[in-house]
Amino acid sequence: MRLETPGVRLLSQTDTLQVSYSGSGVNVLSGLSRFGYSALPVTTLPDNPIGDAAEANLRKLGLLPDHIRREGANLGMYFLETGFGARPSRVTYANRAQSSFNTAGEGAYPFAQIAQSVDAVHFCGISLAMNDTVRRSAVAFAEALKAAGKTVVFDCNYRPALWGEGGYDKARPWYKRMLSLADLVMMNENDAMHVLGMPASAESRAERLAELIPETAGHYAIGTIAGTHRGIEADGRHSLAAFLYRGEPDRRFYWAEPLTFPVYDRIGAGDAYTSGILHGELSGWTPDRTVRFAAAASMLAHTVPGDTPFSSEAQIVRAMTEGFGDIER
Repeated sequence: MRLETPGVRLLSQTDTLQVSYSGSGVNVLSGLSRFGYSALPVTTLPDNPIGDAAEANLRKLGLLPDHIRREGANLGMYFLETGFGARPSRVTYANRAQSSFNTAGEGAYPFAQIAQSVDAVHFCGISLAMNDTVRRSAVAFAEALKAAGKTVVFDCNYRPALWGEGGYDKARPWYKRMLSLADLVMMNENDAMHVLGMPASAESRAERLAELIPETAGHYAIGTIAGTHRGIEADGRHSLAAFLYRGEPDRRFYWAEPLTFPVYDRIGAGDAYTSGILHGELSGWTPDRTVRFAAAASMLAHTVPGDTPFSSEAQIVRAMTEGFGDIER
């Protein structure tokens, strides 16, 4: 549950919060639903009116409830204070440990059965930051998918605030296990250096990326790794450099043209990028088209309030080919 202060107010300044329902997995699935896929979250929601509201909102986003369990009483939350100028936006997490998802027991989900009915599953490092039961479940689900010959997608998404002190050491063995099972990975060189503990001899960010991403792909036998480099311009606009690395036998980087754009809402734009990469990979597009499409999807997500991407494939293709336009009538 996202609880957002109005405008650019601080929590200490407001008595009103805007409620929406999101999360990295929800955002990725919502983007894919708009591209025409059947998108099904595998999760547990509270068995009460809060769970009813969350499920109703997921349905409105086009997500199917086939693998949603109902148990417990709590939903994870985060509070968003939108930044302005020199003050960055701030996210404060709450109630995650008590959430129905976090407290679901091992064996709660029929992973082998689900694996037979899907083409690909997206896993997120934010979920790995829950507890050992969730982490073991993620590994078991990924193993069931590999056994069924399906695609495993792992999005590193390391959040220091969720792992706490010594977080890199806690996360590392689980990340390595998920990477060993993954076919498609979302990450950049910072994940390789800090989460995986890989040394880098290069000094510039671009050189470290060129050094560490191929090494990661080769070590874990990953077919595709994709990610972005973000910059913030002096006028407050953001710039995005998006890449896709293809492993054996290609062993080559593909880059989208750098994009610079104003930002309305920053949160969830990385998930829009992930949904674009997934769409291109599942559709059999060329790597060049896939990374350009994903970059445009991320750019458009910055223009919409809320976490969830709402752009259709046609709108994203138009942004790729025509750039910014006037009013559509």
